[in-house]
Amino acid sequence: MPSSLQLSRINPISHTATVNFHQKQSTPTWVIPVSSEIFVPDNMLHHHTHAVAPNQCCSSVVQTIDAPVATVWSVVRRFDNPQAYKHFLKSCHVIGDGHVGTLREVHVVSGLPAGSSTERLEILDDEKHVMSFSVVGGDHRLHNYRSVTTLHATAGGAGNSGTVVVESYVVDIPQGNTKEETCAFVDTIVRSPCRGVKRVVMVTSRYGVQEVRAFSVRGQDGDPSLKELKVKFGDDQF
Repeated sequence: MPSSLQLSRINPISHTATVNFHQKQSTPTWVIPVSSEIFVPDNMLHHHTHAVAPNQCCSSVVQTIDAPVATVWSVVRRFDNPQAYKHFLKSCHVIGDGHVGTLREVHVVSGLPAGSSTERLEILDDEKHVMSFSVVGGDHRLHNYRSVTTLHATAGGAGNSGTVVVESYVVDIPQGNTKEETCAFVDTIVRSPCRGVKRVVMVTSRYGVQEVRAFSVRGQDGDPSLKELKVKFGDDQF
């Protein structure tokens, strides 16, 4: 009897860095929502393989950063400091020792359709540069959300080459919303931190700041200048 589970990797459908998958089958499907155009080592693809139920959607967002993997990882791995690159967060309270199983409660800035989120650290692999967390509570509509982020040197690169940040997720579709609407909304939420990581790396490299605790960006997207960035470093602000 054939298995009801399927494994599929999405083929490139455009040159955009974001790929959406909208499940049509009535049975769970194992999905890799990363375009084959995106460089991800074969031995890392299992991290981006998600079991997608009929009431869920799955997608991925990719960001390329002109900095070594080690530099980018120093920002991404900080489960205790997501507000450094997620500008829609205003605070983070951590419960745990920073290892797998640690919880964090983050509070969202006003004006967004959420108040808080309780998240559990699922993977933190400093050797392979993998981090994953799941949402386990809070005041929001992202139920059964799980995200996995992996970092890779750009294709053919080594040493001080660039970094490819790949973040994929699976989440329930809220009642009253379509898969397309849900993926579009969550992709926007995920894409913003990916760009935030790029901005933080730029600040730490250009201005010699060792740690960015929080920042906000004003103006249009693009390569921000010092005037467009508000960086908080300890008690100093510039």
